[in-house]
Amino acid sequence: MLARLPDPVPPAQHEIAASYIGRLATIHGLDINALWRRVTEREASGGMRRVVVPERLAAVTGRTVHALVGALPELRTPQPDWAMFRHQPQPGCHHCDSKHPGGRVTRLLPHHRYVCTRHSVWIGPPDADQRSVSLAGLPEIVGAQRKHLRILRQHSWATTYDALLTAFTFCGHIWTGKEPPENPHHVWHTWDERAHVLIPPETVKKSYSTSRLFAAVYPEAVSVAALLASPNWRRLASGTATERETFYGEISKRIDYPYRSNHDHSDAIAHWADADAWRPPSNPLVTFRPGRTQGRLPERHRGHEQRQEKSALWFSRTRRNAGRNLLFHNHLKPVLTRAWTPAYEKFEGVIWHSARVDELMKTTTARERQKLNPSPGVARDTMQP
Repeated sequence: MLARLPDPVPPAQHEIAASYIGRLATIHGLDINALWRRVTEREASGGMRRVVVPERLAAVTGRTVHALVGALPELRTPQPDWAMFRHQPQPGCHHCDSKHPGGRVTRLLPHHRYVCTRHSVWIGPPDADQRSVSLAGLPEIVGAQRKHLRILRQHSWATTYDALLTAFTFCGHIWTGKEPPENPHHVWHTWDERAHVLIPPETVKKSYSTSRLFAAVYPEAVSVAALLASPNWRRLASGTATERETFYGEISKRIDYPYRSNHDHSDAIAHWADADAWRPPSNPLVTFRPGRTQGRLPERHRGHEQRQEKSALWFSRTRRNAGRNLLFHNHLKPVLTRAWTPAYEKFEGVIWHSARVDELMKTTTARERQKLNPSPGVARDTMQP
């Protein structure tokens, strides 16, 4: 029989098992790996990874298996569809986490969770493992999370996931450049103002993270994602020239961006309409895998810290070309390196291709579309990646 711990604090919602067990060990002054081995067993494949046995964890905490399984996704049987979650565990809202003693709370959040609407705090996407940031004074970002959830209720998680990441890439391309547009109503200025609040100039080296740049464009990205998730609007985007103009006009209304569809060489929106709108959603590139070789969570890699410091230094000097940081972030790779995207030696080529609209690209796409011979219109919303 496993001895019950005297202070079995409850797990946080969506917390990973190693995080919860680590907090239990810290509170009781135990060795984390020793407690980890007590409540886990080797995975069935025979590898070195260990998985939590719900009954053992219930015995040491005095909590029911049902209660533990409800909070810890790794304990569920059958296992959930891990593609619906981010592959990288991350901190959540610091206000919510403060209720759970014993150290850092690390959660496995679903793709659609960017804001804690209860405390108006920006959570993700995961970036430099920094403290979540308050959205006081930016209610439109909190409102965008609620709209995001409405899109999710209307469409499948895969369609919503693909639509939002694609919308983020549009924002990244629009926000890229050395100087902002002269038009004072251009959305670029709105994003600059939000970035100024989220990353104050006087504390930029401490407060900078690319995740906060995602927060700056999130309201417009969600508004555009509602279009990209709609089968009807996707049909118009991939339809005749007249239908596409209708789609482009709606994009301009939702993103407050004076769209011109006559770009000759670079246009991310036109590229998506021609090459991607008629295809099914793209898969996440990596999915979470339950189980670990040890209970102690690893510290952040020094290489991540160095990239963070370099980005903060550059941003503190220029505060320009912020969209390029979005495009180079791993969060957008699933829709930049789609299954049908040509392979490039450097990631700069992938980003260039995502806005490519030259005649060769159009000819190649038309040939692929004819070869696949899709049914009239666009891929159905129910199609899974």
